[in-house]
Amino acid sequence: MSNENTTIRNAAPDQPLRPLAGRIALVAGATRGAGRAQAVELGRSGATVYVTGRTTRTRASEVGRTSETIEETAELVTEAGGTGIAVPTDHLDEDQVRALAGRIDRDQGRLDILVNDLWGGEHLLVGSVFGKKSWETPLADGLRILELGVRSHVITAALLLPLLIRSDAPLHVEVTDGTAHSNRRYRGNMYYDLAKNAPIRLAFGLGEELAEYGGTAVAVTPGFLRSEQMLAHFGVSEENWRDAIAQEPGFAVAESPRYLARAVAALAADPDRAARWNGRSTSSGELARVYGVWDVDGSRPDAWAYFEAAEAQDGGEASPEDYR
Repeated sequence: MSNENTTIRNAAPDQPLRPLAGRIALVAGATRGAGRAQAVELGRSGATVYVTGRTTRTRASEVGRTSETIEETAELVTEAGGTGIAVPTDHLDEDQVRALAGRIDRDQGRLDILVNDLWGGEHLLVGSVFGKKSWETPLADGLRILELGVRSHVITAALLLPLLIRSDAPLHVEVTDGTAHSNRRYRGNMYYDLAKNAPIRLAFGLGEELAEYGGTAVAVTPGFLRSEQMLAHFGVSEENWRDAIAQEPGFAVAESPRYLARAVAALAADPDRAARWNGRSTSSGELARVYGVWDVDGSRPDAWAYFEAAEAQDGGEASPEDYR
């Protein structure tokens, strides 16, 4: 199924094609992956989207990838029909985040949608973290994971929420890995477990605080994400991603970054989102069912349901294709 046809399929007959026209969004951590995709989909829905990250056309972050930049993300937002504005920002630097907030304030006077998709710690995981006890993990790596996955989120929320509550319908989205339900199981390493559970609690706490402003705070997670880094890890591309299933059978339930992005854009356009989602954690699969969203190939993957079924059947009797 073509992207054009899928986009039409995702739009309800009575839904405006640009439901976020006039809305101001910030996607923190929009260099690549789900962050980039969410920025583009918010732009496709008509929003003005500020995109931030550490990798630019003149400087690379510690992630070490130079093939994706925030300038490119901003251009993709504009090409999709929104207005993309790139602001290089290290969200662990309070002065840089204050400057970002000041710019949005001067430009727009408010913020309607804040997507906190900061991470950039994949390079610390393989070999260093997974499968190791906390005392076996290099302390510097463990603390860096907490900086990238927790401290950056807290700084961003603290300094941007004063702008967000000026909106008539504030939306704060925390992007993480796993839901409150799925993360009842240990995530393989103490530092990573803390880093990926913290955004869920942030959304819960901020939901309490935003309620009086008519706001919504929600934690969202993709499933098995076909990000640029994950595709590179398996040595495949978006065009031939299924070739990686031979290496990792669970990759059969993988989803494109646009799947979560379409779901988040639909959530942002939902006038009843506070009643549905405030303080909760959810997944791309659940949001897709609620909002009638499909992935770019016309499927509707639910990776977390598949992982749970496979675990219940002791590893592997569940068929990934049953969860697409």
